[in-house]
Amino acid sequence: MSTSVEPARGPDADAPIVLTQRRIWLIFGALIAGMFLSSLDQSIVGPAMPTIVGELHGVEHQAWLITIYILAVCVTMPLYGKFGDLYGRRALFLAAISIFTIGSAGAGFAGFLSDGGSALGFWELVAWRGVQGIGGGGLMILSQAIIADIVPAKDRGKYMGPMGAVFGVSAVAGPLLGGFFTDHLDWRWCFWINVPVGLIALAIAYRYMTLPHRRSDRPLDYAGIVLMVLGTTGLVMVTDLGGKELEWGSPGMVALIAGTVAAVVGLVVVENRAAEPILPLHLFRNRVFLVSTLIAFVLGVGMFAAIGFLPSFLQMSSGQSAAVSGLMMIPMMVGLMLTTIGSGIAISKTGRYRIYPIVGLFVAAVGLVLLTGMTEATPIWQIGVMIFVFGAGLGFVMQVIVLAVQNSVDPHEVGVATSSNNYFREIGAAIGTAWFGSLFTGRLIDNLTGVAGENAAQVAQTGFAPASMTPEIVHQLPEPLHTSVIAAYADALAPAIWYVVPLFLVAFAIAFFLPQITLSGEAGMVARGEAVLDRESVAVAAGRAGEPAASAPRGDDTQPGH
Repeated sequence: MSTSVEPARGPDADAPIVLTQRRIWLIFGALIAGMFLSSLDQSIVGPAMPTIVGELHGVEHQAWLITIYILAVCVTMPLYGKFGDLYGRRALFLAAISIFTIGSAGAGFAGFLSDGGSALGFWELVAWRGVQGIGGGGLMILSQAIIADIVPAKDRGKYMGPMGAVFGVSAVAGPLLGGFFTDHLDWRWCFWINVPVGLIALAIAYRYMTLPHRRSDRPLDYAGIVLMVLGTTGLVMVTDLGGKELEWGSPGMVALIAGTVAAVVGLVVVENRAAEPILPLHLFRNRVFLVSTLIAFVLGVGMFAAIGFLPSFLQMSSGQSAAVSGLMMIPMMVGLMLTTIGSGIAISKTGRYRIYPIVGLFVAAVGLVLLTGMTEATPIWQIGVMIFVFGAGLGFVMQVIVLAVQNSVDPHEVGVATSSNNYFREIGAAIGTAWFGSLFTGRLIDNLTGVAGENAAQVAQTGFAPASMTPEIVHQLPEPLHTSVIAAYADALAPAIWYVVPLFLVAFAIAFFLPQITLSGEAGMVARGEAVLDRESVAVAAGRAGEPAASAPRGDDTQPGH
C-alpha cells in the first residue's frame, strides 16, 4: 500500500505521535461518546414505534424504520473503513457525528408541519432515518478501528468490554427514554435527544482526538463503491418488497433480482482487479476473518429479527405502556453487559478468545427457544429471564469476533477488515429485519383482518382500523375486540421466533471452526510507525509496572511491525 503519514504537530514535526496513557484515555472517551450516540438510536425507537406508525399511518411499512437505518449503515461501513485506512480516521469520525446529529434533528421534525395528517410524514421520517444511518455507520466502524490503532490486541479486551457495556447502557437507556418520551412528552424527542448528545460527542472528539492524517496515491475503487451500493440496496429491497409491494413473479421483482445478482457478480470481478478494493476479497482466504464474518452474518440475521419487534409485542400483547416495555429490555442488556465485560477481562488475562463465541451462540439459542413460548398471559418476570439469557449469549460473541478479526490482519488493513466484518453483520441484520418484519407484519395483518371480520359490529362502532393501531387505541377497545386484538399480536410474533432458532444453531456450529491465534502485543499505530507508547502507557496497559517499554521517538528508530 502506498500511503504516507503526515508528521504530527508539535516541536518535533517529524516525530510520530506519542501515545501516553492520558492520550489513550482521552481518545477512548471520545469513542465512547460516539458509540453511545449511535447505539442509543438503535434502541430508542422500539417502544415508540407503535405510536409513530399509528400517527403517521405506516403500520404496514413499519419495518422500514429499522430497515432503512440498517441499509444506510451497510452501504457506508466499507467506505468509512477503507477511507480511514487510506486517509486517517479523525476527520471521518467528526463527519460521522455531524451527519448523525443532523439526521436526528430532521427525523424529529418529520411530518411536523402536517401534524402526521398523511402517510407522507412517515416516508419523510424514513428518509431522515437513512441520513442517521449514514452517520451511524461511521460511528460504529471508526470507534472499533481507532481502538485497534491505539491499544494492542492482547490488552484490547479490557477496552472493548467497556465499549460493550456502553452499548448495553445505551440499549437500556434507549427503551426507557423512548417509552418516557412517548408516554409523557412526544415521540419526536426520541430523535431530538440525539442532538445535545451529538454536540457533546463532537466537542470531545474535536478537542481530544489526535490521530495521524495520511495521503494515498492509490486510485479510489469507484466502480467497486457503486456496485457495492447497488448490490446491497438491491438485496435489501428484494427481501423487503418481495411478496408484498412486488409479487415474486412480477416483472419488477424479476428485474430487481437480476440487477442485484449482476451487481454482486460485477463487484466480485472488479474487486479482484482493483488496486485498493473497497471489499478486499483476499481477506476471505484468512480463516479467522472468514469464520468470524460468517458468524457475524448469521448473528445479524437472527439478533435483529428476534429483538427488533419485542417492544411492540410487550406493548400490544402484554398491555404494557411504552415506558414499561422499555424497562423490560433491562434484563437483556444486563446479561449482555456482564458477559461482554467478563469475557473482555478474561481474554486480556489469558489471551484466548475461541471458546466465547461457541458458548455465547448456544446460550443465545436457548434464550430464543424460551422466547417462543411468550403469550399475552406470560408473567413479566418470566419474560425478563428469557431475554436475560438471550442477552448473556450475545455478550460472549459480539465484541470477541471483532477482536479476532483485527488481530488476524495486517495493521494497514484494520479499518477495512473491521468494516467488512461489520458490513456482513449489518447485511444480515437488514435481511433479518426485512424478512422477519415481513413475516410478523403479514401474520399481524391477517390476524387483525380476521378479528375485524369476527367483530364487525364493534369495528363499525369504534372505527377500528388495523393500519392505524396505537397502544392507546388498543387499550380503549371494548371487549371482546380488545382481547382479540391482543391475541392477534401475540400470535403474530412469538411463534415466528421459531424461524430464527435454526440460524443461531448454524452459527454455533460454525464457531467451532474459529482458529485461536496469539494476540498481538502492538497497537496498530505503533506497528505502522505512526506512534510509540511511552513507558507509563506500556506499563499501565500491560498491568506490570516493571515491564520494558518502547523508547521515546528518535527519528527513524521506530520501525513498523506486527
